[in-house]
Order: sequence, then structure tokens, then C-alpha cells
Amino acid sequence: MTALAERPVRRDDPVGRVPGRPAPSPAVRDRVVRAVARAAVAAALVAITLSWATGGGLADLGEWSSGLTSLGRLTGVLASLLMLVQVLLMARVPLLERAFGQDRLAVMHGLVGFTSFTGMIAHVGLITWGYAAGDLAAAPGELWNLTVSYPGMLLAAAGTACLVLVTVTSMSAARARMRYESWHLLHLYAYLGVGLALPHQLWTGQEFLASMARTLFWWTAWALAAAAVLVWRVGLPVWRTLHHRLVVTAVVPEGDGCVSVYLTGEHLGELDVRAGQFLTWRFLTGTGWMRAHPFSLSAAPDGRSLRITVKDLGDGTAAVPGLRAGTRVLIEGPFGRLTGRVRTCPGVALIGAGVGITPLRALAEDLGAGADVVVLHRFTGPPLFAREFAVLARERRLALVPLPGRRRAPDSWLGPGVGPADDATVLRSRVPDIAERDVFVCGPVPWTGLVQDTLLAAGVPADRVHVETFAW
Repeated sequence: MTALAERPVRRDDPVGRVPGRPAPSPAVRDRVVRAVARAAVAAALVAITLSWATGGGLADLGEWSSGLTSLGRLTGVLASLLMLVQVLLMARVPLLERAFGQDRLAVMHGLVGFTSFTGMIAHVGLITWGYAAGDLAAAPGELWNLTVSYPGMLLAAAGTACLVLVTVTSMSAARARMRYESWHLLHLYAYLGVGLALPHQLWTGQEFLASMARTLFWWTAWALAAAAVLVWRVGLPVWRTLHHRLVVTAVVPEGDGCVSVYLTGEHLGELDVRAGQFLTWRFLTGTGWMRAHPFSLSAAPDGRSLRITVKDLGDGTAAVPGLRAGTRVLIEGPFGRLTGRVRTCPGVALIGAGVGITPLRALAEDLGAGADVVVLHRFTGPPLFAREFAVLARERRLALVPLPGRRRAPDSWLGPGVGPADDATVLRSRVPDIAERDVFVCGPVPWTGLVQDTLLAAGVPADRVHVETFAW
């Protein structure tokens, strides 16, 4: 079991402020970053629309065929910008990761991606219809002519096919029928699709070439997006893997189909990872390097070793119990906002379901002996880390609230044995001061949604509810 020695209070811990200095406020900094990012995207969309309007786009709407072509140009440039935003949202840019968190970025990535895809399809349809002089029957032939005769169009067609594949397989019904590894590999085709669309847009797109300023804007935007991917999706993970040289030291069964994997490496004190965060792991066992899985730390990092705890869910996780000591590991990350960095109150509640208790176990250790922590754990089998939580409860100001059994009703996140009261009433009875605490929640998507609704009904401010979901 990981040692529970007390750790130094971090400088951004609201409870451990440095005397004589203004207390830093990560929450305020994150709000500023979120506001600036949203304003930048909105300003770019407005600027592009105004540029189209003042460049003859509105005037072209006076005729049917030219109006179709004009709207096609507008949807094309808007879709292109959103495509770049989509890439940046998942480029693992640290500033955005800290401000939004991986869960929120993933949701935004999906929404922006579907909007961009819809705009791209509208662009193809409107442009083709307009070039066919507004004759819908002639549009298929015109589409073929544009594809084979215009510079970059064959590449753009291949890119569109890649994006169609990614979009279709990202729908819930399709994802439910696919293994995670297959979906993840197919999803990488989005980068290929975006790259193949670039020549057409920058060589023949009227809205890209109308002026030197527009051309400079688009080349700069594409260069920044490409640089973000190369630096944070490729370069940084490779450097961290080579620098830290992580290897498996032991695999220990935890019960209920879970195992803990202990790892060590070099210069781990320089790895900027916090309790509550997760990394993406690739274990170098045969084809294991192709299977990237996000696993949270289940013990607070101490600069010498790391621990993750994994449940066998039947995909690539099934191979984890068989890992041998000495197995090399590729890492990407750390990611996630489920850390003490966002804490604003002395009191903390940690609410986890099943293996979702993993990051909360690490966070409970990291918060320190002075923190007022209550842990609510929903589980159906043997509870994870029961002995370790018991040690924490004895040594620190930590209260345990076990919630065993399956959910008592589809619209409840609680198990049986809590009485007939609604979830908010039950929660307030178990944690009377819940509204005065920061609350960290981790579990499957539907369950965490119910917990969030209950917390808001119990009076917890929305900005003090910190959620991380696990789902495939």
C-alpha cells in the first residue's frame, strides 16, 4: 500500500497560503482563459462573416445561382475555421486543458466537430448547385467535373471521405458497437482529412485568396493548429516518455476485477502530474503500443513512483493484469482538472462510483491532514481501497460514507437502504454542510449527471462541482 506520509501544501492550495502575499486564484485565471478563448472564436467567426459580406457575398445573393455559390463560400470558410478550432480543442494545449478540463474539451470538440462537418457538407452542396447554374438535376455531373478538374479537389474529396468516416463512427450508436482501440484508430483519420482539405482551401478558395490579409490569416491559423498538434500531441509525449523512462515494477490484484500497476522511472519529480489527474498509457507488450488507454493515478505522486488502478472491461484492459515487471511504457499527459488546484473551500466532498473512486483516492491523500474531507463511494462489489481509506480516516480528518448496492431506481444515483427520500435530501442528511464544500465527482456519464443534478438541488454552486467521467 502507498505510504500516507503528509505532503507539503502546494502554493496554489487555498488553505496553505503564503503569508504576506496575495492568494493566487486558479479559478479566476481559468475563467479568464475560458472567456478569452470563447471571445477569440466568436470574433473570428464574426470577422469572417463580415469579410464575406463586404467582399461581395451579400450582393451575390441577388441572383439564384450566384447566391448559392456565395452561401457555399461562406459555409466553407466557417466550416474551415471550426475545423481548426476542433483540432485545437483536442491538441492537449496546456492552457486550455487547465482552464476547461479534458471532459469539457471533449464535449466541445464533439459539438464543434459536428457543426463543422455539417458546414462542410453544406459548402459542397451549395457550391456544386451554384456552379450548376441552380439546376439541381445537373449538380451530380457538376460535382464530378469539379472533383476531377479543379486543383486540390481530389485530395479534398479524399479528406471529406475521412471526415465522413470519423463523424459516422463518432455517433453513439456506432461507438456502442466498436472496441475502443478501433474507434481511436479511426478517429485519427480526422487529422488526415483536415490535412487533405488544406490544398484545395489555400490554392483555390476565393475567401482565402481575396486579399493578402486573408491569405496571411489563414496560413497563420493553419500553421498554429499544426504546430499545436506537433508540439503537444507528438513532441511532448515523446520527450516525456524518453525523459522519464517509465517501467512497470509490480501488478497487484485489488479485487472485483481490478489490479493496481506500480511504475517507476527517472526524474519523476519533474513530471508535472497531480493527484486526481490521468495519463494516456501504452504498454510495450507486442501490439500493446497501439492501444492507448486513459487511466487515473490511484495514489498521490511522490516523485519516485506512480500507481494506476485498472478494471478489466474486456478490451485492451484485459491485458493489464498480465503485465510483467520491466515492461516499458509510453505516456501522454497528464490531463484533467480533478485536482486540488481548483479547490476553493476548506471542506471537500469526494463522490465516486466503482472504479471512479480511483482519482479520488489519490486526491484524498494529496489534500493533506488539515483538509476536511468526506468520501462517498458507490459500489456493487467489494469496495476499492477500503483498507487504505480506513488508514486515511484514522490518520486524517476524513469521513467515509459507503453506499453499497445497485442503484435503487433509474433516476437515482444512490443504492438501496437510504430510505424513500429524494437524492438531495439523502445527501444533505449524510453531509449536512454539502453546500459549503467543493465537490469532486468521478464515474460513468449517466451516473455523474444524476449526481450533478442532486448537488445543484442541494445548494452546491455550479462552479464548485468538479466532474470527470469515464465512458467509452
